[in-house]
Amino acid sequence: MDTSVFFILLLSFVLSSTEAFEVSCPPAKRGHGGFDIRSPFRLKTHQSQDCGDHGFDLFCRNNSTMIHFPSYGDLVVKSISYETRKLNLLDPKTCVHEVFLNLNLSLTPFHYYYVVKSYTYFNCSASLGPTITKIPCLSGSQHHVYTIESPVPVPDSCRPIKTVAIPFAYSSYLSDSSFGLGLTWKLPEREDSGSQPKTGWLDSAQKKVLVAGMVVLAAAAMLISMKILYTRILDSHGEQKENQFIEDLLAQQKSLKHQSC
Repeated sequence: MDTSVFFILLLSFVLSSTEAFEVSCPPAKRGHGGFDIRSPFRLKTHQSQDCGDHGFDLFCRNNSTMIHFPSYGDLVVKSISYETRKLNLLDPKTCVHEVFLNLNLSLTPFHYYYVVKSYTYFNCSASLGPTITKIPCLSGSQHHVYTIESPVPVPDSCRPIKTVAIPFAYSSYLSDSSFGLGLTWKLPEREDSGSQPKTGWLDSAQKKVLVAGMVVLAAAAMLISMKILYTRILDSHGEQKENQFIEDLLAQQKSLKHQSC
């Protein structure tokens, strides 16, 4: 097979294969009017493992889309904005402050969407009164849990539990049941637009490099083929000239023989 034809066929195969992998990773839709799930996220039961990035696996439970964090557990995905790269979450236990106390984002691709500020959680044996709102989901009949901006003096009846950085807009005065936990993400391994579907094999930058490389190879193969063809033409012309020279020489010898007779 001609070399240029081979490389052209190979290029066509690679392009068609890439398109096929793109088709294999379409966005997943969550319910009527729900949000799309696409790169860097993937829905484990609907999309292959190659369609998403590490740490972005979603799954379904009780008609809800969930995401798992090893340091805390499962949270409900309320919505995803790919343009602003915002992941809105809800705590199924309706206790957002328990999430704040235990959620460790340092080993994940996520961090808080809003500005964070340090708050200290205190466990108090006596109520601090109506001026400071306690956290109902962490409090009991014999103890009262509060979150107070650090550093703030507290009575001796209170002992600190933990100081954590939480979104400044989401302090204790917000109702747990109406809380929407906002995270954003960053992918350091490659440029992340947050809006382009993943191909499942090659991203757009890799595909451009591959196509450019194949075009260069095809062009080089065509040049080599043209050189080979040109060499063959020259050889053919040289052979024709040599044959013509031999024919002329034989004709001259034959003519000399006739003249000698």
